[in-house]
Amino acid sequence: MAQLSTFRQALSQSRRPLILAGAGLSAASGIPTFRGAGGLWRSHDAMSLATPQAFRADPARVWAFYHYRREVCLKAKPNGAHDVVARLSGRERAKEVFPSAVDVPTFVTQNVDGLSIRALEEGEKAPIEMHGSLFRTRCTSCGTEKPNFNSPVSAGLVGTEDLSKEYRAVPLEDLPRCQERSCGGLLRPAVVWFGESIPELSRISQHVQRADLVLVLGTSSTVYPAAGFASEVRSRGGKAAVFNLEGTLGSSEESDGDSDWFFRGPVEEMLPWALGIKSSSL
Repeated sequence: MAQLSTFRQALSQSRRPLILAGAGLSAASGIPTFRGAGGLWRSHDAMSLATPQAFRADPARVWAFYHYRREVCLKAKPNGAHDVVARLSGRERAKEVFPSAVDVPTFVTQNVDGLSIRALEEGEKAPIEMHGSLFRTRCTSCGTEKPNFNSPVSAGLVGTEDLSKEYRAVPLEDLPRCQERSCGGLLRPAVVWFGESIPELSRISQHVQRADLVLVLGTSSTVYPAAGFASEVRSRGGKAAVFNLEGTLGSSEESDGDSDWFFRGPVEEMLPWALGIKSSSL
């Protein structure tokens, strides 16, 4: 397969590789996506709950939605694609795949499910979570942000994740509260909601500007600014490889618009195959 040969040559020559992941990375773990048609939660358009305005108007309902998502993600396990990327975040494995690289690949994930973090072992570099994480909270009073993998995130939310039961509003005082210096402020999920800026965008842009090869995993690259990263790398002479079940407009079996290589199929299968990594070696 000609494209596999040229792709692996690019891997061996890359000095500053970048990995960008979307929802397809977590598909095999059973993580649902609420974007687009059919993205409903308790008959609500889930995207309408992912806004600062929705949280101000009804924090209990928004927290119930995010509690449900947290519980789904906590029951899920990282899949083979997460494991491959995690191993590439360690120096030893990264050098086998990217022998010319000056450091381990920079990994940027658009996912908020926390699975890429959970796949890591000691010494492996954490990803940049572009849109935040379901498993971080931010105080609306003092601004303190902390990891939080508690299940449930607060006792008041127990049972609201059961979609077979009628929705039960949680009293404001029973929602997650800040424990920092007896602050007691209302916590919110530390995710980037619609209408909010991306705190990590400047840092990510610096990595994109330096990258000479980008691997795009499980995203059709339709949502900006991430959708423009591959074309930006290529505009400066870099290369881009896309791993996804579906291509974007103008894609074919071996090309996907703004990419040099297109590997169509489940990311958890195509990625280790293209990289030449056997699952038993993970």
